[in-house]
Amino acid sequence: MDLIDRQYLLTPFYGTRRMGAILGRKGYFVNRKRIQRLMKLMGIEAIYPKKNLSRRRHDHKVYPYLLRGLEIARPNQVWSTDITYIRLESGFVYLVAIIDWFSRYVLSWELSNTLMTDFCIEALNCAFKKDNRTPEIFNTDQGCQFTAESFVSAVESMGAKISMDGRGRALDNIFIERLWRSLKYEEVYLKSYRTPKEAYDGISRYFEFYNNQRPHQSLGYKYPCEVYYAE
Repeated sequence: MDLIDRQYLLTPFYGTRRMGAILGRKGYFVNRKRIQRLMKLMGIEAIYPKKNLSRRRHDHKVYPYLLRGLEIARPNQVWSTDITYIRLESGFVYLVAIIDWFSRYVLSWELSNTLMTDFCIEALNCAFKKDNRTPEIFNTDQGCQFTAESFVSAVESMGAKISMDGRGRALDNIFIERLWRSLKYEEVYLKSYRTPKEAYDGISRYFEFYNNQRPHQSLGYKYPCEVYYAE
């Protein structure tokens, strides 16, 4: 699962056949059914146009993508969220985070051992309560956690417009995908978390560093906190 996770960050468009071929070249000969089972367990799948790509409930409303061609010019103009898998020494947990697009500032995050909607709503409420700020647009993918009525209602109650990634479009939520890459290569892959508590502590320290001490080239080498709180 760790090898699949690393490869997925590099090539999220690889399907189970190609993933198996890559693992085989590294000396791990795993049949396709096992790769399918593990990727489903991790909550990931290849990103490319196909039928039923997104893991969403078809009775849930899907909102249009509002960010195409939009100039992101200020903090709290666009927030976005996503879920990723975090490995443990034995098992795994899921991480959800909410990020401000303009500043790359991580507003909130939560860990869970399931993919239920509750931990996403907890992160959402925490972000909305932070400094009493709200976004103009809130962007998600079409996953069932984010199309759930409870999540959608929470976003709309704060006055934000909802935007959802197009099916099979890997770049629609690019900034949080970059956040996952930074987190995993600069923290997760360097550690061996034994328990959810160790994962929580490590990720907490990393996001504190990411927000307040890690300069971003795209921000003129400023820290996300400096840009987010500039106004």
